[in-house]
Amino acid sequence: MSTPALRGSYWVTVRQYRRTLWLTGALVLAASAVIGGLRIWDAQYPDVYMEDGYALPADGNRGFDLLRFGMEQLSLGMVLLPLLAGAFVAGPLIAREFESGTYKISLTQSVTPAAWLRAKLLTATAVALVTTLALAGVFSTSWGRVSNTWNLNWSDRGPYEVAGVVLFAYVLAAVAVGALVGQLIRRTLLAMAATGLVMGAVLLVLGELRWSFLAVKTVTGPYGATLWTPENGFMTETGLLTSSGARFDQTTCWQEAARTPGTDSVDGLWNKVQDQCLARNGVTAQYLDYHPQSHFWPTQLIETGILLALAALAAYAAFRVLRARHP
Repeated sequence: MSTPALRGSYWVTVRQYRRTLWLTGALVLAASAVIGGLRIWDAQYPDVYMEDGYALPADGNRGFDLLRFGMEQLSLGMVLLPLLAGAFVAGPLIAREFESGTYKISLTQSVTPAAWLRAKLLTATAVALVTTLALAGVFSTSWGRVSNTWNLNWSDRGPYEVAGVVLFAYVLAAVAVGALVGQLIRRTLLAMAATGLVMGAVLLVLGELRWSFLAVKTVTGPYGATLWTPENGFMTETGLLTSSGARFDQTTCWQEAARTPGTDSVDGLWNKVQDQCLARNGVTAQYLDYHPQSHFWPTQLIETGILLALAALAAYAAFRVLRARHP
């Protein structure tokens, strides 16, 4: 890899980890080749059009099945990019320098500690963001073809992160957290493991909280009817309503049926007891809470803001730690 425009610590960092850069580029090219090849295979089979004009892949279109599977795996793999980026920064890029003492060589070359750390973080950030952008581009080429299929809806883990901007914020946060953890622990493997745990926790927590950022919408209907999520929505909860409009916990009737003798052996008795319980409690309707697809970008921006704040705090702390230990 030629780096004519790089100087000083930037050139040293790229030179030091050039094999990692080549490997990263090879993985991006491999993903492009696989998804591109499957897309071409899929295009060899014309879709089947229904009476309402809706198109479905042909039954013998094995290319579409593999493309859908490949896109699912690509999106899930990209969710792990922040963990990989953070672990690399924390371990080989930062902690190993302190563990082996090689950072002292850089600091004797008229390079300040802050400039040394800045060069490493900016280089790692640039590579991580370019890699994420390239893989997101590969994903976008076939997203329209497989979207709204099993595990590939706009709200699913994987497509949600890759189809928006939040994955870039996760990468930035991971680089900053890795820089901080690498300096605090200064042991390569331990720093990598700790950063992976921290970013894994961040992914899990925000993944659970993101659908509470905005208020849900609700549709209601008669008890026993089938409710559908409008606006290509993501369902968060469904349940029963009493005649007063209050939400009713259906487990109350399930528990009553379970306590009634004979419900596990007499055919139809379970449903009879449960229906009597529902009628006695005045259940007349049901509800469905959902997020419409229009909540996608507002939720993305809120989550991105949280991650950028985390990245800024971690980066600030990393430089503060460096300054305290190497004034």
